[in-house]
Amino acid sequence: MDGQGATADPQLQHFIEIESQKQRFQQLVHQMTEVCWEKCMDKPGPKLDSRTEMCFVNCVERFIDTSQFILNRLEQTQRSRGSFSENMSD
Repeated sequence: MDGQGATADPQLQHFIEIESQKQRFQQLVHQMTEVCWEKCMDKPGPKLDSRTEMCFVNCVERFIDTSQFILNRLEQTQRSRGSFSENMSD
């Protein structure tokens, strides 16, 4: 072994990142579907009535808003910790 195996191929890394993003998206959709289905679906039928449809729309929008808020908060926390760590090392 010449040690080159330790550095991954950039194309492979890119592929893995894309696949990871797909997986996270699928998990988010599954979670959102589960939450909104339990909240909005009273009785399954061949069509959604307008009340159920609006409930799903509102639920999905709130779910997305909440997820975005959490991601933004985590990014802020990460940035503040990063700047705190940089200040501590000075």
